[in-house]
Amino acid sequence: MSTYKNFTVETDADGIALVTWDMPDKSMNVFTVDVMDELEAILSQTVADAAVKGVVFTSGKSSFSGGADLTMIRGMFTMLADERAKDPAAAAQKLFDVAGRMTWLFRKIETNGKPWVSAINGTCMGGAFELSLACHGRVAANSKSVKLALPEVKVGIFPGAGGTQRVSRLANAQDALQMMTTGQNLTAQRAKAMGLVHQVVEPGELVNAAKQMIKDGLKPVAPWDEKGFKVPGGGVWTPAAAQLFPAAPAILRRETAGNYPGALAILKCVYEGLQLPFDTALKVEQRYFTQVLQTTEAFSMIRSLFISMQELGKGARRPAGVEKTQIKKVGVVGAGFMGASIAYVTAAAGIPVVLIDRDQDAADKGKAVSEKLVGESVAKGRLTKEEGETLLSLVTATPDYSTLSDADLVIEAVFEDRAVKKAVIEQVEAVISPTAIFASNTSTLPISGLAENSKRPEQFIGVHFFSPVEKMMLTEVIMGEQTGDRALAMALDFVGKIKKTPIVVNDTRGFFVNRCVFRYINEAYDMLIEGVPPAMIENAAKMAGMPVGPLSLNDEVAVDLSQKIMKASIADLGEASVKPEHMKLIDKLVNELDRRGRKNGKGFYDYPAKPAKKSLWPGLKELYPQRPASEIDVAVVKQRFLVTIALEAARTVEEGIVTDPREADVGSILGFGFAPYTGGTLSYIDGMGVKTFVALCETLAATYGEHFKPTPLLIDMAAKGDTFYERFDPYGKVLEAA
Repeated sequence: MSTYKNFTVETDADGIALVTWDMPDKSMNVFTVDVMDELEAILSQTVADAAVKGVVFTSGKSSFSGGADLTMIRGMFTMLADERAKDPAAAAQKLFDVAGRMTWLFRKIETNGKPWVSAINGTCMGGAFELSLACHGRVAANSKSVKLALPEVKVGIFPGAGGTQRVSRLANAQDALQMMTTGQNLTAQRAKAMGLVHQVVEPGELVNAAKQMIKDGLKPVAPWDEKGFKVPGGGVWTPAAAQLFPAAPAILRRETAGNYPGALAILKCVYEGLQLPFDTALKVEQRYFTQVLQTTEAFSMIRSLFISMQELGKGARRPAGVEKTQIKKVGVVGAGFMGASIAYVTAAAGIPVVLIDRDQDAADKGKAVSEKLVGESVAKGRLTKEEGETLLSLVTATPDYSTLSDADLVIEAVFEDRAVKKAVIEQVEAVISPTAIFASNTSTLPISGLAENSKRPEQFIGVHFFSPVEKMMLTEVIMGEQTGDRALAMALDFVGKIKKTPIVVNDTRGFFVNRCVFRYINEAYDMLIEGVPPAMIENAAKMAGMPVGPLSLNDEVAVDLSQKIMKASIADLGEASVKPEHMKLIDKLVNELDRRGRKNGKGFYDYPAKPAKKSLWPGLKELYPQRPASEIDVAVVKQRFLVTIALEAARTVEEGIVTDPREADVGSILGFGFAPYTGGTLSYIDGMGVKTFVALCETLAATYGEHFKPTPLLIDMAAKGDTFYERFDPYGKVLEAA
């Protein structure tokens, strides 16, 4: 047996070398420079050894591999910045060479002369799936833990290690494009149906089945390297392709508004590559991959959605020196939909949870939410019946506060009313242990004010979930003025345990996410009042990269909630805190027309009974005189939405609410879907340059109002040529933008 740092190689009596990938000190295998060096050495070793008849490649971990390591990706951008500083002309060639390392290593495996079989036992993503596709055989375990995907488009790039060429030569072009332009996960069965996997076997038979493929005479030649190979569906010059390829760019533009260079590059790679010999096609892919890597979108998305998200998820903001908490029991007070959902995700993480409400009936209704979610998961095969029963056994519904006596963490999720929350805080603190942490799930009320009702404000913190809790990846952790490190550490430990991404923000009305969201919605109010057609408002927002229009979003969060928030702002901050025209609009919708949003079937949209789809309420056009669409610049409408949100994010930094630019970027994308191709609110500003952004703000302020005026911080940064990631560097060492 040969042992490497990251692999073991063991050859059996049949001459089959089992290569097991098992990186020390890593929970998941990832590609690093060391891994590629070792893989190349293993390839040379097995080729040179006459006793080796073939190779089975598998993982020693519960998953196969998550793809590239974030440090390798970061190093690629750092290298590009360094090379550009020395010799801009040579920088692109150096990047081209580095980007091609994995491509040509996999091609060497494919053409080495001995059969390789990939035995896929779990999650197999990105470069790991591209390696598997370069093997001559692929066997996947029949397990729900097996997910196969080329998700690179979700972080701004595309499968650039042969993925676009191999998938489009194994599956029909339409399925290949759909898979790669969306980054969708495939089950083992779906991958087999598409032609990407040869066999699906029971987990215990995985390696044996892979070895059997070699014993049965698996050819060490890829289909496209054989004479007479034909692409599934006939390739580019067929009647079917004549329908697909002209329509594909239009469909992609409809879905992405042309905001994602990586997605468009996939179409180009497939269309051009299928007309070329395979090695030439790989070079075409390598060329486009190099181009996309140099875009602002790729840099910003990789930094936020790959690097920063992983860093925050692994506790980048966790205070040093505080021992990790083993959370053995959680209490949730308030069994409404939000509290019930928090209880569900807690139990799904294997933590016993007590769900409390005013009486047993109300508490049981809360547990019924978990029962419904479990039932849906069992029906879809995501959970077995036994797993579902185990999850539900961890949820105890009761009105008895004394059951919280041994809870490590208690989360209140009651009605957004200070008096109600005060009563809950007092009841909970009367029974919990001296070491327990209390967290409020308030979405608008400042944590420091609520902590005034606590006898131990240093153990009081905000943990703000987003609805639906089981789907939304973000959680805001809010520090009150007196919140201590231990409370922060436990909150972050809990959020990590339930597999959410946390951002830590200091206390303010609306915290970070809601402050930005209501800027988005308020800009739509301004546009309505100006006479911008409602359909243009919604469509321009989506063209700018937002997942839903602001009017649709307002319906989802409830129009009457907007009214309550405005009234609370006026009560606390004075009349000037809300535009009178906004108050008048919302009062009319709620008080006169009873249009409260999706919850009562009518808001900015009408919500007919299914299967009919929602549509904009025709009466919106009657509220204000409509301007002709031809007089309105859609590009400016798009700018207004992105700029007003980004400005609000900059204000939170200036006020010390957000202290780490990673959190503003990740929080804005995960919290409300801020145009992901920008990399988030602060990356949007950095990406165009602060000086350019300030000039844009001043132009918009001159026409559309003072709320577009750049802040003193932005003006100072523009004058000094700063970026947010330089001035508020979260690494201690600046990661220069490419």
